[in-house]
Amino acid sequence: MDPLTPEDVEHIAQLAYIKLSDEESEKMRIQLTNILGQFQALAAVDTEGVEPTGHTTDANTVMRRDEPHPPLDRELVLQNAPDSDGEFVRVRPVLE
Repeated sequence: MDPLTPEDVEHIAQLAYIKLSDEESEKMRIQLTNILGQFQALAAVDTEGVEPTGHTTDANTVMRRDEPHPPLDRELVLQNAPDSDGEFVRVRPVLE
């Protein structure tokens, strides 16, 4: 792959609405050229017959099913609260 030109990097910077110094532009030119080279190498891999996948393992969610349950007993909840006021749990103020 041909390396990106300074004009290519300037165009990309304009599209991204960023301003690059000459030093940053040169560093970005080298990095972007390397990144595009990696994509070119990936594009050359023969994937014929390989089924697309979103995960590399058969991982399943560890979350429980979201099913309705009766509410917790208010008295039991208030017994575990560090501070309460009537039927409410008291918390420290978060705004001053």
